[in-house]
Amino acid sequence: MPALPKLLAISDLHVAYAENRELVETYRPETDDDWLLVAGDVGDMMEDVEWALRLLAERFPKVVWAPGNHELWTPKEDPVQLRGEERYRHLVEICRGLGVVTPEDPYLVWEGEGGPVTIVPLFLLYDYTFRMPQFDTKAASLANAYEAGIVCTDEFLLHPDPYPSREEWCAARLRLTLRRLAERERPELPVVFVNHFPLVREVTEILWHPEFAQWCGTVQTADWHVRFNAAAVVYGHLHIPRVNRFDGVPHQEVSLGYPREWRARSKPPAGPRQILATVDGARVG
Repeated sequence: MPALPKLLAISDLHVAYAENRELVETYRPETDDDWLLVAGDVGDMMEDVEWALRLLAERFPKVVWAPGNHELWTPKEDPVQLRGEERYRHLVEICRGLGVVTPEDPYLVWEGEGGPVTIVPLFLLYDYTFRMPQFDTKAASLANAYEAGIVCTDEFLLHPDPYPSREEWCAARLRLTLRRLAERERPELPVVFVNHFPLVREVTEILWHPEFAQWCGTVQTADWHVRFNAAAVVYGHLHIPRVNRFDGVPHQEVSLGYPREWRARSKPPAGPRQILATVDGARVG
C-alpha cells in the first residue's frame, strides 16, 4: 500500500551557519505529495532566506512559511535595508515569487495523513506579556532583563515601523488574524496553527533565562488552540524541540537551532518532523 502524504514541519534553520546550511540541503520529502511547514527564523539576511525557501520550494510540492523574528531584523550588513512592515511585505513578495504560502495568502486545506485540516500560518509577534509574574509592567520587566544581561537582539534590529512599538504591531496583527479566522472558508475543519512564537506561555517555563520569555509570545493567544479547534500547533523560537499537550492539543516545537545547541545533544539533529501522524486511521500527537 503506498505511503500517505505527510505534513512535515521545521523551524529555526539559521542557514547563515555552514553546518545548518548543509543539513537543509539534505531535506527532501518522504513522498511526492508531502507538504513542509516552515515556522520562521530561516535566516537573518534576505538573500539567505530566499536561498533556503527556494531550495525547499523546488523539492516539496507545497511550502508554507510563517516569519520569525530573525527574518524581520534589519542587519546593517544586509543590502536590503527595509524595516518593519515594509520588510515583512518584501518577504511575502519573495515567497509568492517562489510559490511559498505566507500568512497573507488564502488558507489551504491539507487532505493527506491526519487531514482534512486547515493550515493557518500566523504572523503575530509578541507584546511582552509573557514576562515574569513579579513584574507588572513592560518597563519593569525590560529593566530587569537589561540588569541581568538577558536582552533579545530584537530590541536593536527588529524595527516596528510604521507602528510606534512592537506590541502595537502585535495588536494590529492579532486583530487582522482574528478577522481572517472568522472568515475562513471551512470553519467546521480543525486547524493547524503555524507560528514562530509559542501560543501558550507555559512552554517558556523551561527556559534557563526566564527574562527571555517576554520576547516569546502574547497571552492573547492562550485559548486559540481550543477556540479554533486546533489539531496541532507548530512553533519554534525556543530552540527546545519537544511536544507538549494542552487541552489534548499537541504543541510541537520543531526547531533545528544553532549548531552549538544541536551538537551538544545525544542524537543528531532531526530533519522536518511529521505533524498529524495517524495509527489505524486515528490521529496521534
